[in-house]
Amino acid sequence: MQKSKVHTSYHRLRLQVFMGIFIGYAGYYLLRNNFSIAIPGLLKEGFSKAELGFALSAVSLAYGISKFVMGIVSDRSDARIFLPLGLFLVSIVNLALGFIPALTSNIAMMFIMLFIVGWFQGMGWPPCGRVLVHWFSVNERGGKTALWNTAHNVGGGLMAPLANWGIAVIAASSLAIKSYNGAFIIPAIAGFIIAIIAFLLVRNSPEKMGLPPIEEYRNDYPNKEHQLSEHNYSTKELLFQHVLNNKWIWVIAVANIFVYLVRYGVENWLPTYLTEVKHITLSTASTSYLWYELAGIPGTLIAGWVSDHVFHGRRGPASFCFMVLVSVFLLIYISANSLTVINIALVAIGFLIYGPVMLIGLQSLDLVPKKAAGTAAGLTGLFGYFFGSFSANAILGWVVDVAGWHMGFMLILAASVLACLIFLTTWNVRGQSVMK
Repeated sequence: MQKSKVHTSYHRLRLQVFMGIFIGYAGYYLLRNNFSIAIPGLLKEGFSKAELGFALSAVSLAYGISKFVMGIVSDRSDARIFLPLGLFLVSIVNLALGFIPALTSNIAMMFIMLFIVGWFQGMGWPPCGRVLVHWFSVNERGGKTALWNTAHNVGGGLMAPLANWGIAVIAASSLAIKSYNGAFIIPAIAGFIIAIIAFLLVRNSPEKMGLPPIEEYRNDYPNKEHQLSEHNYSTKELLFQHVLNNKWIWVIAVANIFVYLVRYGVENWLPTYLTEVKHITLSTASTSYLWYELAGIPGTLIAGWVSDHVFHGRRGPASFCFMVLVSVFLLIYISANSLTVINIALVAIGFLIYGPVMLIGLQSLDLVPKKAAGTAAGLTGLFGYFFGSFSANAILGWVVDVAGWHMGFMLILAASVLACLIFLTTWNVRGQSVMK
């Protein structure tokens, strides 16, 4: 293919596939945390925070395992099919949660259904990571991944008003279901539409489109030897030669535990904490939730830019700086009584926490050959969700029931400090090399 045609094709297709994974992943977040909006209504039904926290932990447990398993499967699948398929399936489950009252009638049933939600959610990140490493090279990947990562915030932010809209619609209807079940319905309908859009836009890799590898096109390689290591590995080779024996993958996987405990400790309990402790209405709390999510958009973009241009492809220093500031604003959030100060603290935490969330995923992609991208991202995700998010849901709910909200937030603050310390150890890591 002529150089001019290669350039034209790359320019068009990179924008197209980026829009596909951005819109597709935002769709996943429309359908992940709907249960947190339903919690205040379920508390009125007589369930305790510990019980509902246990049920909510099913999403994290399933997602952590699924992200690892589906990461391995994703590395051998077509991202164009894999990404929308998971979104379609999770939309079906959410629709069932909305229209079948029995599915939210007891903790065991809620746990099972949310486990299924979490499992299908695990089909979202790995194909997106696979697409990113095939279409964008190391020196630009921080900014591009940061921009893509704001899909978390777009989807998560829109979830709250859509879920509340669903609650209002059901409350005004004559359907024989509780109003809180509406939190699942409208986001699910949107999920079906977005799955179709993602299928139409996503393409697996440049090579599949007759183009040269992105590293060759941009003359930007992940290591000093300019090796791509792009032959087809067996699953055993991917796991044991490029992922499980990479010490830096393990380091950032442990860091992910504490980052996710902070993220979901604040996020999943935000509506309940604000309505119960700060005496704010659910509608106002949902608005605060929206601002928290939207603040992550500029924060994530700046984190990616800083890691690319200030630290030249090193993700650890940027993560460290952001988590130090998260710790500061957690203290403000805990002690604030004014709604204005609470929202300022939430905006700051949202602005800061999504940077490290994105950078850990990005660093896992940087550390391995492209063919192992989904597996590496899956392992770090397993740690973040299986241990970190589980702690934020089940353990934090139990701590709050037993010892109160103050002790719950001390647990979150301790996790933030530990994440800072771990990120310090990765200060000089760039791509698949350690800088002198």
